[in-house]
Amino acid sequence: MLVVALLVAAPILVVVASVFTPAGDVWSHLASTVLPDYVRNSLALMVGVGVGTLVLGVGSAWLVTMTSFPGRRVFEWALLLPMAIPAYILAYAYTDFLQFSGPLQTLLRDVTGWGPGEYRFPNVRSLWGAIVMLTLALYPYVYLLTRTAFLEQAASILEASRSLGRNAWATFFVVSLPLARPQVAAGVALALMETLADFGTVEYFGVVTFTTGIYRTWFGLGERAAAAQLAALLLVFVLVLIVLERSLGRRPEGQQPTGRFRPLARFELRGFRAVSATSFVVLPILLGFLAPAGILLEMTVSSGRGLGSGFFGYLWNTVSVAGITAVLTLTVAVVLAYGRRLRPSRVVRAGTRVASMGYAVPGSVIAVGVLLHLGWLDARVDAAARAVFGVGPGLLFSGTILGLVFAYLVRFLAVAYGGVEASLQKVTRSMDDASRSLGRRGFGTLWQVHLPLLRGSLLTAALLVFVDVMKELPATLIVRPFDFDTLAVRVYRLASDERLVEAAPGALAIALVGLVPVIVLSRALTRSRDQRERA
Repeated sequence: MLVVALLVAAPILVVVASVFTPAGDVWSHLASTVLPDYVRNSLALMVGVGVGTLVLGVGSAWLVTMTSFPGRRVFEWALLLPMAIPAYILAYAYTDFLQFSGPLQTLLRDVTGWGPGEYRFPNVRSLWGAIVMLTLALYPYVYLLTRTAFLEQAASILEASRSLGRNAWATFFVVSLPLARPQVAAGVALALMETLADFGTVEYFGVVTFTTGIYRTWFGLGERAAAAQLAALLLVFVLVLIVLERSLGRRPEGQQPTGRFRPLARFELRGFRAVSATSFVVLPILLGFLAPAGILLEMTVSSGRGLGSGFFGYLWNTVSVAGITAVLTLTVAVVLAYGRRLRPSRVVRAGTRVASMGYAVPGSVIAVGVLLHLGWLDARVDAAARAVFGVGPGLLFSGTILGLVFAYLVRFLAVAYGGVEASLQKVTRSMDDASRSLGRRGFGTLWQVHLPLLRGSLLTAALLVFVDVMKELPATLIVRPFDFDTLAVRVYRLASDERLVEAAPGALAIALVGLVPVIVLSRALTRSRDQRERA
């Protein structure tokens, strides 16, 4: 099990080790020219997306959990819909809608009679546009975790706040928000990690960040050492986020809610307050899902070009590699989680923690680490084969489907491992003891006892990995084999060539597949609500 953990963690360790590899004059050139822009834009994105996701996620979670207004039950699950559309697809949809030749500006000129140059219109392809797109796509992380925290708060504490004369706003700021601080910090940290990992949005909008810098340094300049050092510097940002999340996530002593959990009588909102609450929760749903989905659908239908040549080939590439990755990732997650259950030593816990930290690392960083790691392995295998047989096999790992699947495994293992481990913890140790008393050893107990009990959780974990792989762009761009395009890569390339109409069917397909985990999460939210109300 430790061997598996070290193998999965190897690409990240390779990136860290690259700090000690000299990069020559290229690094000095980058540091004196573009590196300040990378740092400045990355920080600006983090601040803007952090504030945006905090306001939308926490505000909407509070409204649907602690207040009552028309349509609240629908908004509980509808607020998750923007998770289905990646930020880079939002960027493509809104660029087509808001550009000079798009329907909005065309309508504006028809109504006002203005001509080109007679009015000013905001340019969505900018830093602020990237912040808006990422905020709309990522606020559900904060919403989901914060709403869970609000649901778990003891009714007695909130009723005590009411008895002291505090209204809804005072109760929110003084009681509920401090109690939910760990989950809020975790949600914002997840959103910011995804912001650092984003490539498609910032590349299309022309915002230079670490992810675009890594791609250009590797493929544009051909400087692997410099690209690896940029990736290592990006890891510093991730590490700072993790440290901040851990420090902010500690619940102050005396704030742990106790007592019997029961439903709280929600604050009734009427009149202007009800309208304001409805408008607040409708806006992110409209801008983050309904409007872009409608734009993509209209582009697909009105173009009359159908799905385009090669669409099903790209779809097959996407589905096949996502399916292989989901099965492999789930298998590794089960091995690690069950190994930790059998031998919960410090070494094993540390190994599984290192192996499952890939989700906190941007895809571009993992891609660089995978290529460096597999490239070193290819060189050693080729040298050994030449020494023994007089001929080398060439590239066996890097630049192949195997390398791409390995990159996905490192990136998304944490998604599967978290769900498997949480489900395993619900299986009592007495069931293990009973299985052993019947003569079954470790693998027999896993196969005949645990896996049947975990069937639903395993399916959900595999589904989440499958969808994440379908949407992944930076790692796919860097690691994929020559002439192997997924839907995400195909859509990116068409959009980069300003062929947005041709990109629409692929983008819409990714969005529709992304709805599947949203439906799963929505059902989980509904079950959680019903259980609370029956308590």
